[in-house]
Amino acid sequence: MTDSTKATRATVTIGTLSVEGFRMPNGDYRMSQQQASESIGDAPVYALRFLASKNSKALLGEAYTDYKPEAIEVENESGGRGQTRINALPLEVVSAYWLFRSHQGSKEALILCWAVIAESLERRFDAAFGVARTEQERDDRLSGRIQQLERDLTQLGDAYAFDEVTPLQLEAARDELRHKDDEIARLRDALAEKGIDADGI
Repeated sequence: MTDSTKATRATVTIGTLSVEGFRMPNGDYRMSQQQASESIGDAPVYALRFLASKNSKALLGEAYTDYKPEAIEVENESGGRGQTRINALPLEVVSAYWLFRSHQGSKEALILCWAVIAESLERRFDAAFGVARTEQERDDRLSGRIQQLERDLTQLGDAYAFDEVTPLQLEAARDELRHKDDEIARLRDALAEKGIDADGI
């Protein structure tokens, strides 16, 4: 890429999150290293550490060996003089980074990955079944998923906030909570049948 390459920018909404997206002249998309990190509560240096690790090669392949963020110029929004330069990452790198941080126990990355994967699957099922949704409807559904996951993780508490936590462990914990809620409801019903007010116990 030459220094004269300029990208255009647009705001990209991902549920409750808004980031700047960049489109290269060849049609490829980029996200800034800074926003890729800050979107999941990381400092920008975390993205660089990921790119320098063996994990990035495992997820992205040999094409990304010793990969560095691209320094790209972005067209000035106001049309004034001067250019904005950013360190940019392809979307596949951003996705791999978020997935890796999710595996490491980043709650923010886990929520974002889970919600975006669910939306991607839903889009394919909608296409197969001929279901049409507006982008606003899709964004509202994604926001709802993100908020629900945030509530679930808060309810689960710090016991599941280690580096070793996996999505399967999280789902198992959510199932356990649902079973406990069902059991409590059954006990309350049984007490109510006997004329006992569970709240008064």
